[in-house]
Amino acid sequence: MIFKQYYLGCLSQASYLIGDERTGRAAVVDPRRDVDEYLADAARLGLRIEHAILTHFHADFVAGHLELRDRAGARIHLGARARAEYAFSPLADGDRLELGTVRLEALETPGHTPEGISLLVWDLAKDARAPQAVLTGDTLFIGDVGRPDLMASAGVSAETLAGQLYESVHGKLLGLPPETRVYPGHGAGSLCGKSLSAETVSTIAGERRDNYALQPMSREAFVRLITADQPEAPEYFAYDAELNRRERPTLERALDRELAPLALEQVLAAQRDGAQVLDTRDPAEFASGHLAGSLAIGLGGRYATWAGILLAPDRPLVLVTAPGAERVSALRLGRIGFDNVLGVLAGGIGAAAARPEVLRQTTRLTTAELRERWPRDGSRSWTSASSPSPAAARSPAA
Repeated sequence: MIFKQYYLGCLSQASYLIGDERTGRAAVVDPRRDVDEYLADAARLGLRIEHAILTHFHADFVAGHLELRDRAGARIHLGARARAEYAFSPLADGDRLELGTVRLEALETPGHTPEGISLLVWDLAKDARAPQAVLTGDTLFIGDVGRPDLMASAGVSAETLAGQLYESVHGKLLGLPPETRVYPGHGAGSLCGKSLSAETVSTIAGERRDNYALQPMSREAFVRLITADQPEAPEYFAYDAELNRRERPTLERALDRELAPLALEQVLAAQRDGAQVLDTRDPAEFASGHLAGSLAIGLGGRYATWAGILLAPDRPLVLVTAPGAERVSALRLGRIGFDNVLGVLAGGIGAAAARPEVLRQTTRLTTAELRERWPRDGSRSWTSASSPSPAAARSPAA
């Protein structure tokens, strides 16, 4: 068996390439939208990606199932309860994909979403009596379980899904052999749960011992526990979940259109017409000079998540980037389905050097400087006449 986990730190997201070395048949589970790495690894390992499987309709990123369908000829698989615009093969309890001596077997595990599934991974050449691993998607994390409150807008209550999640976790997953390795869909930093570990693999025995949600409790107690204190879900989650159901342009088609160079006057005209201007440079560079009205989200942090939180997916975007960062800036937006980029400021911020009236600067403070300036008497007056600008206050990168 060939088994590889891909972990995308900026989205705290895991995907998996699983193949049979003898037959060359392979599947990718929960692929991200930029699929080049899977295709390159498959070619290097002598594998054909025949299946693209989603454990559920993801809310925090747009999956790459359509990209693998179009570029590798992969068949798309979803849980049996799923409904989508594109053709797919449903996976119900006990359904199997035979890759050779490697087998994937579906478990319907609703709770995070109604159509959620987990996948048992069998290496029959090693042990035909028990699975070696289970890919749990967003049903079971290391240290947590998936949040059940993301379907309220679709008319499914958190309490209903939490009850299903109890049955999925306590009734199905905990019944697997204790040594079964657990590979989840997310890790720490994801907003798909409230207490995710930074670890990316565990075992059923380890989760039974350490996971607060897997301790012995009644269904009613579990529902109360899991529905309480969930973090606020960004508005783009519903947008991405819907995109994952739809037939949509692939990332390659979007990037071909979005990387068009725009002259400064074109950018300013688009901004007047309502376009959002996103500056992806380092925060210090943004502070030294940026287009008035632009928003700073630096590529160095959780860029896509902040973009999803702060930007509107239904309004056009123009990018201002460091030289050479144009493609990665647009690609990482594409991972969350923000395909509304009109283009990139040609020449970067240097194109505005002769137009000082369209530029602004931002004051930045270190924590030590802020501590010195912060009023000690409970008043709202700064100890210095200089204060941070509104742009600094609303920039996650500042």
